Amino acid sequence: QVQLVESGGGLVQPGGSLRLACAASGSISRIYVMGWYRQAPGRQRELVAAMASGSGSTTTYVDSVKGRFTISRDNAKNTVYLQMNSLKPEDTAVYYCNAKTLVVGILGDYWGQGTQVTVSS
Repeated sequence: QVQLVESGGGLVQPGGSLRLACAASGSISRIYVMGWYRQAPGRQRELVAAMASGSGSTTTYVDSVKGRFTISRDNAKNTVYLQMNSLKPEDTAVYYCNAKTLVVGILGDYWGQGTQVTVSS
């Protein structure tokens, strides 16, 4: 089992910045990828950014946030961050942290409670 707790959402003006944090606990060693998803009202949940575990730390981003958002992690704190710069109104959504595990061929999928990000003047 993996537990995820998000923080850092809020209200910000267009062009502003926010940093989301996701603290993981539990079976952390079984996590092979962590990511941030978002869901706006009336829309499907979409992957925003993800980072693979391990020394390579391969990252991926949805096209709409490339160059503006950065995913990173602090292994000592078991925390993944999403730095969001140059925020736009269309970034408004509930942001969810996600962790995927793989144990003897069985996939696990864990979610945080979500944190609201609102970009508005």
